[in-house]
Amino acid sequence: MKRLLAVLLALVLSMTGALAASADERDELRDQIAENEAQMEELESQLEGVDSSLQDTYIKLQNTRNQLVVAREELRLAQEALEAAVRVQEEIAARLEYAQNELETINTEIVDTKAQIEESQTSLGELARTTYQAGVSPSPAVLMLSTASTGDFISQYSAMESAVRSQTSSLAEFTDLDAVLRNAEARQVAVAEKITELKAEADDAVVAADEARVVADDRKRELDTLAVQQQNYAAQLESSKADIEASQVKIESDNDEMRAEIRRIDAEEAEKQRKAEEAAKKKAEAEAKKKAEAEAKANSSSGSPSGSSSSSGSSSSGSSGSSSGSSSGSAIFVPPVPKPLYVTSAYGFRVYPITGGWFMHNGVDLRSACGNPQYATASGTVTAVRGAVGNGTHGNQVMINHGSINGNRYQTVHNHLSRFAVSVGDTVKQGQVIGYTGATGNVTGCHVHYEVWKNGSSINPMNLAGF
Repeated sequence: MKRLLAVLLALVLSMTGALAASADERDELRDQIAENEAQMEELESQLEGVDSSLQDTYIKLQNTRNQLVVAREELRLAQEALEAAVRVQEEIAARLEYAQNELETINTEIVDTKAQIEESQTSLGELARTTYQAGVSPSPAVLMLSTASTGDFISQYSAMESAVRSQTSSLAEFTDLDAVLRNAEARQVAVAEKITELKAEADDAVVAADEARVVADDRKRELDTLAVQQQNYAAQLESSKADIEASQVKIESDNDEMRAEIRRIDAEEAEKQRKAEEAAKKKAEAEAKKKAEAEAKANSSSGSPSGSSSSSGSSSSGSSGSSSGSSSGSAIFVPPVPKPLYVTSAYGFRVYPITGGWFMHNGVDLRSACGNPQYATASGTVTAVRGAVGNGTHGNQVMINHGSINGNRYQTVHNHLSRFAVSVGDTVKQGQVIGYTGATGNVTGCHVHYEVWKNGSSINPMNLAGF
């Protein structure tokens, strides 16, 4: 196609504007293709949980739809290029035919002019011979004296004048014909050169038109093939409705199980925190009581008033640890992969691509290549390291309990890992590698799926200060 456009540009400078427009349209096509690629990346994230074969079929269907849009535009451009090439070919053919007709006319003109020149040359020759044979023309006075009568004088003088005029006229005609011939021969050379150029342009135009026709035919066949593929993929999905619906039910079931597990851990953490606070309170009360008794005993022995140190006792009780028992000293979460972050699927409710139903996406999907390390976003304790087998859509999964941070309980979840770097019970620090990006579970491509749970409910990680 590029070579075709280059040939057309070389053939017809007047088409520069049209070709510039075509280049702009091709830039728009490239933008459309880039946009399609971004949409496909988002779609891959949205298909989490569906059987991988169904995901593949749906992605192929969507990809085919995108390709059809591009293919239709490419076919239109190819057909426009073909029409332009044919117009160029026809224009050059018409100019060539006109030049050839003009050359034929000039050739005929040259033949006719040469014939007239030859005839003029003959007339001049005969006139010259006649004049030569008669001798030098006498003057009027000599002619008058040599003639017998006035009538003879007039007759001979008229004949002499006629001969001179004929000679002058024939010479002027010869000169004019010679100029016409030279002009015709010069035009003949110029038109012949133009015909040579036009024949070369005509050959190029034929090649350009043939190439444009091939491109247009290829685009048409591609369009027809894509249309058939689209019908086939749509039919496959139609016949798999039951499997698709079952996949969606399984997604909800897996999410419910994980939600229950997080809330169980959260409840345990809350209970542990409650017991710790209660024990701390009892300990503080016991220490305050013990201290008060000791002070009372000391006061009794010294005779001091019994209530003199009550203020001190109250202060001691008030300082009893109200700490939440946080297992994390950090109040800021950092992203699981280095910045800049590129969100391929946002947190929140989204439309399920195949059935159109709504479901909750509890985390955020971030772009990350297969095998890239993922990091603990805050310090905490690893509560679960689950393998992909039997773990539904989540694949290889790591869950971390970050304890209480500023009075709120936090847990984070990393899904679809290719492999692990921690074990259950490990204490991890913020920024420590916990695993590596993968595509385990029912997903079609490597990416980060990261969730943050606050007090038993998921929140949008992208709203955290560190993000």
